[in-house]
Amino acid sequence: MNKRVLSITFLIILMVAGLTLTAHAADEAATDPCLGTADHDKLDKVFPSKPNYSPYAGRNFPTRPYFGDTHLHTSFSMDAGAFGARLTPRDAYLFAKGKEITSNTNQPVKLSRSLDFLVVADHSDGMGFFPQLMGGDPELLTTPQGRKWYDQIKGGQGADAALDIIMSFGLGKMPKGFPVPGTRAYRDAWQETIKAAEEANDPGRFTAFIGYEWTSNTAANNLHRNIIFRDNADKASRVEPHTTLKPLGSDNPADLWKWMSAYEEKTGGDVLAIAHNGNLSNGTMFPMVEAFGKKIDREYAVTRAKWERLYEMTQTKGTGEAHPYLSPNDEFADFEIWDKCNLDGSMAKTKDMLKFEYAREALKNGLYLESKLSVNPYKFGMIGSSDAHNGLAAMEEENFFGKTAPQEPSPERMTKTFIKHSKTGVTIMDWEVSASGYAAVWATENTREAIFDAMQRRETYATTGPRMFVRFFGGWDFEPNDAHNRLPAAIGYSKGVPMGGDLSAAPAGKVPTFLVAALKDPIGANLDRIQIIKGWLDARGDVQEKIYDVVWGDADNRKFGADGKLPSVGSTVDAENATWTNTIGNPELITVWKDPDFDAKQRAFYYARVLEIPTPRWTAYDAKRFGFKPLPGTTMTLQERAYTSPIWYTP
Repeated sequence: MNKRVLSITFLIILMVAGLTLTAHAADEAATDPCLGTADHDKLDKVFPSKPNYSPYAGRNFPTRPYFGDTHLHTSFSMDAGAFGARLTPRDAYLFAKGKEITSNTNQPVKLSRSLDFLVVADHSDGMGFFPQLMGGDPELLTTPQGRKWYDQIKGGQGADAALDIIMSFGLGKMPKGFPVPGTRAYRDAWQETIKAAEEANDPGRFTAFIGYEWTSNTAANNLHRNIIFRDNADKASRVEPHTTLKPLGSDNPADLWKWMSAYEEKTGGDVLAIAHNGNLSNGTMFPMVEAFGKKIDREYAVTRAKWERLYEMTQTKGTGEAHPYLSPNDEFADFEIWDKCNLDGSMAKTKDMLKFEYAREALKNGLYLESKLSVNPYKFGMIGSSDAHNGLAAMEEENFFGKTAPQEPSPERMTKTFIKHSKTGVTIMDWEVSASGYAAVWATENTREAIFDAMQRRETYATTGPRMFVRFFGGWDFEPNDAHNRLPAAIGYSKGVPMGGDLSAAPAGKVPTFLVAALKDPIGANLDRIQIIKGWLDARGDVQEKIYDVVWGDADNRKFGADGKLPSVGSTVDAENATWTNTIGNPELITVWKDPDFDAKQRAFYYARVLEIPTPRWTAYDAKRFGFKPLPGTTMTLQERAYTSPIWYTP
């Protein structure tokens, strides 16, 4: 048997047994269904101290992560349609379930592996606008804007029309006849969205959530939220999405939370909101003093913490974990960042905005606000998703189908301009669009209810595309030998709390310990390292952070240098041929880590970041396939990664 076969066999064994990340969607039964209760009672008396032989009997925790996308747009979104999206919500679900379909640019496309779940999250404002416009709606076409956009799209200038639509929407200047809640065009689009999700939903095999995107975009400062229903059509159909344009809607997130509360009171259902792209909010996503003219107070903190349990911190418009300016000691902070402007380029970025835009900074500032308000408004878990506007959740680097229809594979997307604002001069090239990302959820089964509940408890992590398996537990009693047990999840749940959980009131003399494990994507790259990022509030009331390398690949050959840094894992990437080899790094990493700097009096959070070895970026695959020379400065390699939800410590 050759080394490659042995390696693959070893991986399969690890996936099934090593991290208790089995491929089963449901937990094993704790008892034999052929025996009645009385029979079990008799057995308990006969063998009162005999443990279960099967280590899996009685297991009631999640045994595998489910991978999906909570943020995908189709032709039902006004900007996506104008850009050239023709795929419908039904098409999007078929593709996510593993079917080969034809893209918006008439190219065959298929995922390497089907997703486990999907949310078609078309924009609430103007839902159904594009079909209405291109259907020749008389009321729209009698307006100068409507006629202009119609003619542009018909004339092959859809991208220009789309950007004009986005800017007009940000200014609150949409034409007469624009679909709003209560109109037939709007109602029909929402019902079609619901129907597509109901048809695609297949409990136990594939979860299709009902959802939409609430798109607050005043002055093009991005405050978008994706709204996800736990419920079926019977409840979701009783409302229409909350919009942002007045007089029916509002651009204030506090009003969205009121809508969510009213929905739950009316239907008895459940709903959550996921914010994204704070990096395009120009300093407004994570406020510290006031929001929309109102002081940040306890009520704001309680309400935001209730409704916004997750944050989408990596996607196609940039990764929003950290920024080099905010975290100068983090050598991996500069990853797929968009930090030039707001959503449409109409306002250039200034450095003072950054601390209110990135996830790590928000987590730190949440500790500060908690010390003042007794509630942390920024106590969120991590996920990734696509924000693709072409109905295709194709986020793998070698299978990346872009953000919009014009960015589907072609030689031109290596050199074309995505955004160039005429007044500010801000420019974003198509090659800067990221292939990220996916949401990973530790749920007990593949159903709306189980996945939603896992999101609510924040037992989630973000990936930039690979489907690596990541476990992260915190407690007071983990020991080094726990990392050598081949059922670490059982130990993790029995001794501590999983990602998204809480530790409090440290026992006397105890220091928090963490069990962290990662297994490579079976068809992806080896792992470079696992880091634990700690943030805390010091005795002076200032927020701090530190990055710890806790376990790494090729450990025998990599030692910390005099500068305290772990050497690079190296690279096997052949960018010219868009290839790499798994001859460096490790397929699995696991360790127990104890915080060496713990102070039981200080609030803190911890999350894990898992890095792969370097691999080709989608731009390298394009250059190879199309025989095209990239522009100077084009990024050709990257280190894909995963970010877990934090575990918080409260004195």
